[in-house]
Amino acid sequence: MLNEWNEFQDYTGVVNYTARNKQDTTYLGRFTFDTILDFEGLNRVLTILARGFLFHNEDGSPAEAPRERIDYAKRGLCAWCSVPDSKKATPREAWQFGNDFGKLHGEFPGLVDENGSGWFYRHVHQVVDFVRENPERVSSSAQKKCAAIEKGFDRAWRDKVIQMQIPLFAPTTKGQWGLRFDSFLAQALELGPLRDKEQSLPPELVKQLRTLTPKGVPLDMVTTLVSYYLANKPEDSDWVVLPVANFDAYFGTTSFGRKYLKQIPEAILERSETGFGLCRYRLREYLFVTHEET
Repeated sequence: MLNEWNEFQDYTGVVNYTARNKQDTTYLGRFTFDTILDFEGLNRVLTILARGFLFHNEDGSPAEAPRERIDYAKRGLCAWCSVPDSKKATPREAWQFGNDFGKLHGEFPGLVDENGSGWFYRHVHQVVDFVRENPERVSSSAQKKCAAIEKGFDRAWRDKVIQMQIPLFAPTTKGQWGLRFDSFLAQALELGPLRDKEQSLPPELVKQLRTLTPKGVPLDMVTTLVSYYLANKPEDSDWVVLPVANFDAYFGTTSFGRKYLKQIPEAILERSETGFGLCRYRLREYLFVTHEET
């Protein structure tokens, strides 16, 4: 969550489909079942991808003229999101938005194959394959969720990919369609290049956080939240948007959002309720001052 270039690579590279035991969700990569089934946290994922396409070359070095790469970045998003057409699908008219971007395989060979299977689509199906082939190493909950994926993911993702291409002010646009390629590109241009370094906290602040953190709450979750806040705090506000669903994936457990986040005391941070995989939070002022003075 702090090294955004590494995050970009996790969303585009090879996933280790393995699990040591039923609590290990390494096979999900940087995703949760909530992201796959309900698309929670996908806004951040696609914005990270857009920033990578706009501001960086394949080796991570800075790209020249990011604003001239907008069309390239949009094609990259389409390739990553691509879904093969259904065998029963009616051929689309030329003016209709599509979901199969196999034609972009030559430009983005790692993001979409010749059959139109994009990176995310392939990843989801490889998760299902792993769970089906290793029932002794995954939870019963994971098996049930994979059954739901097999039943409805392909159709839902095709619909979502088409929705993401519809312009904001199109007559058919619905308010709840919050995911759009144009929005990700706009956010990416505002946020700029991906960070490629971790941010460490002063030892005094870590010691203070250790004292304030309740027993049973992992300290690394608290220190990561504080580091993320300091790295993302805007100049005109004390509040930072917390992508809870993405933090769940980062920590490899939904216990972060469903259990531990609620236990972090107000002596450390103030936050709003979580909705759609997001909330906002701010550090208590004396913690922020402690960091600034160090």
